[in-house]
Amino acid sequence: MMTLATQEGLTVKLIKQNADLVDTSVKISGWIKTIRKQKSFSFAEINDGSCLSNLQIIINDTLDNYEALVDSLSTGASVEVEGVVVKSPGGKQAVEIQASSIALIGSCPEDYPLQKKRHSFEFLRTIAHLRPRTNSIGAVARVRSKLAYATHTFFNNRGFLYVHTPIITASDCEGAGELFRVTTLEETNFTKDQEDFFATRAYLTVSGQLNAETYACGLGNVYTFGPTFRAENSNTSRHLAEFWMIEPEMAFCDLIQDMQVAEDYIKFMIQTVMDECQEDIEFFDRFVEKGLIDKLTLTLNSTFERVSYTDAIEILKQSNKKFEFSYEWGENLQSEHERYLAEEHFNKPVIVYDYPKSLKPFYMRANDDGKTVAAMDVLIPGIGELIGGSQREERLDIIEQNLKEHDLDPAVYGWYTDLRKYGSVPHAGFGLGFERMVLYCTGMENIRDVIPFPRTPDHCEF
Repeated sequence: MMTLATQEGLTVKLIKQNADLVDTSVKISGWIKTIRKQKSFSFAEINDGSCLSNLQIIINDTLDNYEALVDSLSTGASVEVEGVVVKSPGGKQAVEIQASSIALIGSCPEDYPLQKKRHSFEFLRTIAHLRPRTNSIGAVARVRSKLAYATHTFFNNRGFLYVHTPIITASDCEGAGELFRVTTLEETNFTKDQEDFFATRAYLTVSGQLNAETYACGLGNVYTFGPTFRAENSNTSRHLAEFWMIEPEMAFCDLIQDMQVAEDYIKFMIQTVMDECQEDIEFFDRFVEKGLIDKLTLTLNSTFERVSYTDAIEILKQSNKKFEFSYEWGENLQSEHERYLAEEHFNKPVIVYDYPKSLKPFYMRANDDGKTVAAMDVLIPGIGELIGGSQREERLDIIEQNLKEHDLDPAVYGWYTDLRKYGSVPHAGFGLGFERMVLYCTGMENIRDVIPFPRTPDHCEF
């Protein structure tokens, strides 16, 4: 048998996908997922995180110190394997490795909590430092990584500039007051702002939008992608205290264009994971959310419906469906209303636009009717709201009036109103909660399982 020089730097994924590596000597590292020990030979399955499926290793008793070696190997141990890639006689895998040597890198004792059985996601959250080694969380991590890469690809291909907006801010973008304060003072000295590090009240940001607008109003189309924080005491499967947001801002852009970019972006993200994370998506479709692939395909192949908030209220009234929450004009659409519109009435994604002014933040552009603003929400079957956005108010007199109506200090937002004073332009943008996109693409039920280390009320471990 002829072999090439040993190929290093290979992954399980590359070996399993590359038929040309058969009869090639390789070196690979990973963690043992299972091992079956026998007198004359043993089987071990290892995984290095590059893909969902494991790579089978054949360990023959011809290896030096075979019995001692096999006794030292256990689930969870890390190893370095050298051997030859051979075709597998079994039907479960195309190739396997006939080991010529195995080095134990890190042993793993019997109290390893991830033995070969199914663990609940609740339990896995208590060992967040180990849960990336499981099939489900490993698959989530790969999909999350690919969605992040797809985000940068989408905006880069369209000429957007990537802007790093600050994490520490003195502004409350949403005006909701659910902010984490950043201070060097003792709690008893909170009122002495002049002695604090920034000589003013500072917070962890809930959005990079306002800062992104400054760059959009000087450089054209930009986007941010970073962590945001909200001190909302909500212990639900849809809320996090720390989460990541994608927020594009586009100069010389109106609400109609904004809606189209949002639709294109969602479809690009879905297409990317379906093309490049096929094994993981099939795993989620089989074990996490049956019908996931059909759900993603529906969104990918749909032209998103557009409907005004006013018309959406009429649709709800005519539905004859009993809802837990009321839906009168001027009230927020609840999740049950959003999902009815997307999942039952239209049976495809829908963008609701022109919301009542009273429901939205100060920066959204007032429509001519005096009652609504040029805002939009993208509602997706299976999850509800995925994107929220608007055309921003570019008129100086109106933005100043909006600040007063929302009881916000004009002095604090002087830099923001300057954008309307010096060469103002129509501009628009939106925000997508990255974890919600990961949740949608994986079918996972709890948002705490699609972020590596969830921060929620009473929980800030790891």
